Amino acid sequence: MRTTTLICLFVFTAFSAIGMPALASAQSDSASPAPDIVTLKDGSVLYGELIEMAGGVLLIKMASSSDNMIKIKWDEVTKLEVHHPIPFHLKEGTTLKGTATSGPEGTLNIQAEPLEGSITVPLASVTSINPLIQPPVVYIGSLNAGFSHSTGNSKLRNVSVLGDFVARSEQLRLTMLGRYVYGDNAGELITRNARGTIKLDFFITKRLFWFASAYFENDRFQDLKLRTAISSGPGFQWVERGDFDGLLKDMTFYTEAGLAYFNEDFRTAEDKASFRARVSMKLDWPLFDGLITLYHYDEIFPSFQDASDFFFTMDNGIRLKIAVGLTSGFQVTTRYNNQPPAGRSDTDNLYLFTLGYGFDTTRKR
Repeated sequence: MRTTTLICLFVFTAFSAIGMPALASAQSDSASPAPDIVTLKDGSVLYGELIEMAGGVLLIKMASSSDNMIKIKWDEVTKLEVHHPIPFHLKEGTTLKGTATSGPEGTLNIQAEPLEGSITVPLASVTSINPLIQPPVVYIGSLNAGFSHSTGNSKLRNVSVLGDFVARSEQLRLTMLGRYVYGDNAGELITRNARGTIKLDFFITKRLFWFASAYFENDRFQDLKLRTAISSGPGFQWVERGDFDGLLKDMTFYTEAGLAYFNEDFRTAEDKASFRARVSMKLDWPLFDGLITLYHYDEIFPSFQDASDFFFTMDNGIRLKIAVGLTSGFQVTTRYNNQPPAGRSDTDNLYLFTLGYGFDTTRKR
């Protein structure tokens, strides 16, 4: 009898353990909010989850859409019902967080937490709903390194370090780029190059900016002790994040043109200094939410005194996101000096495979 009682108790406990989560899940499902409802001027009614409304465009997530997202012009909306609490931003600066139901023609009843009752506001007074608010300063950057070492019949050692950093606020953008490459064969130096760039952009408008930059480079095998370029001028941000949809949504692209003081100190050749133009462009193209990033950056310094005398540097590369923070990359750097020192080649190509860390504080959905 005691054994039978124990068996029954065990079975009851087991079924309870299995059944309780299912019951809790069923209760949770039954408690989930009803879909939001958007009614348009043409009489169409959409059901789904309202994600945000910003820039005059409402974004709603629907199971019937191939990408689950549909964009609607806010001017086309006549009625709106939102069943999950989100913030509503109004023209006069007020923010109300709560649910909403349709009011009289062209109005919205917002049940703001923790107020009792509802507040009726015109649809036209709503400037944004649940907008994605970025931090005052966004930081983007990476630090990557490559290393190889062999012993025995060959004694080769190669080290490369690449770094980039961008800090962007509404009016300012600070950009820093750095590279160091070293290689030796049984203790005999075979390559050594270092480059650094620092640039500050001041945005006069949302797209137009004024830049000031400094470029420094040292290369033993170009006979170069130090190449310096101090420049300033206007630039234009042609493409910013969010300008396009799909694969282009995170792309950025800008160009610059200005004046530069260009100085080259050589080890054996005669030093050079001149005033030059500076023309530059920079493209960053993150794909698949940053899993792959293609990039291009170049700077051209043509001389005013001699049109055939110019220096050109260009970086092309790809970064792959392996895990959170962990990245790998491949970069090709080309440098061309139309008038190199005697006995030196006018073109240098550098191929780098690296592994490192990347970060981006931009807020995303």
